Amino acid sequence: MRNKICFKPIGIIHSPFTEISGVPIQPLSAKGIKGTIELNPEFTEGLKDIEGFSHITLIYYFHLISKFSLQVVPFMDNESHGIFATRSPSRPNAIGISTVRLISVDQNILHIEEVDMIDGTPLLDIKPFYPRFDNRTTDKVGWLTGKENIYGIRSDERFK
Repeated sequence: MRNKICFKPIGIIHSPFTEISGVPIQPLSAKGIKGTIELNPEFTEGLKDIEGFSHITLIYYFHLISKFSLQVVPFMDNESHGIFATRSPSRPNAIGISTVRLISVDQNILHIEEVDMIDGTPLLDIKPFYPRFDNRTTDKVGWLTGKENIYGIRSDERFK
């Protein structure tokens, strides 16, 4: 038996991207791309002290994804992989995560950079990025070995 879990967006992410095709596939390939987060006014008090962080991690809903697949051909490869071995948006629960640069905060508006989301993306949560907690040294990176160069890679319509 499945339990139903419901989330209420805490805000909306605004970006220059209006469709899936052409969006950078990760924040690291979105240098210089700016956007804003319009936090719902009732959550503004929760932003206290966030300006002390250079980066924040956003958890959001892939609102334009209409289906999921358990096997996908990700943007950085030509072979099929299990969905949980990729960062594909075509997931059973269409949840995305990105760490972006926080530029400034003006009341309930957060100005951000390194944006890799589509305009109108519902925001579910914000967490401060702290390198000591969030970075790890890894021993292996699976099928991504040798595919570290993500700069310039943009999404297409394959997961719409």
